[in-house]
Amino acid sequence: GTRITYDRKFLLECKNSPVARTPLCCLPQIPGVTSLAQSSLVKLEELKERNESEEAMPDQDQFEMDI
Repeated sequence: GTRITYDRKFLLECKNSPVARTPLCCLPQIPGVTSLAQSSLVKLEELKERNESEEAMPDQDQFEMDI
């Protein structure tokens, strides 16, 4: 058989094309597999909020030292 090879630049350009970003029409809607599950969306929002609140807090020592 014939082997087709593509260079890195071409493949990276294909990754950003509109055709590559369009989902297939015949795929079933499976939460968490072909589409994001509602629970995972909620978890993502909670993680974002938690990270933002941690960034807002001043640096604290992880452990207190007893001398």
